[in-house]
Amino acid sequence: MQINQLVSHLPNTISINGNSKKTEIENFNKENNFGNYLKNAIQEVNQLQLQSDKATNMLAEGKKIDLHEVMIAGQKASISMQAALEIRNKAVEAYQEIMRMQV
Repeated sequence: MQINQLVSHLPNTISINGNSKKTEIENFNKENNFGNYLKNAIQEVNQLQLQSDKATNMLAEGKKIDLHEVMIAGQKASISMQAALEIRNKAVEAYQEIMRMQV
């Protein structure tokens, strides 16, 4: 494989002949920015919480659902929420550490 083929697959590079890939980089950044990632992650946590609530309500109403399915949904929601909280805590901690740095 030639190096030009390798470089063409990297979104944040400049090609060997010096031509800028500005539009490719801008498109990559629009689709894959941190805000979109964070939004999708929060929506996924919320979706798991809603699924857990729905399963719990179905069990409480006596509808046909297995107890193990309700417990699995609850654990998935719990673990995803704990992970989101830990990520938030680490982000706040990193921000506080940056703010303590002397310029």
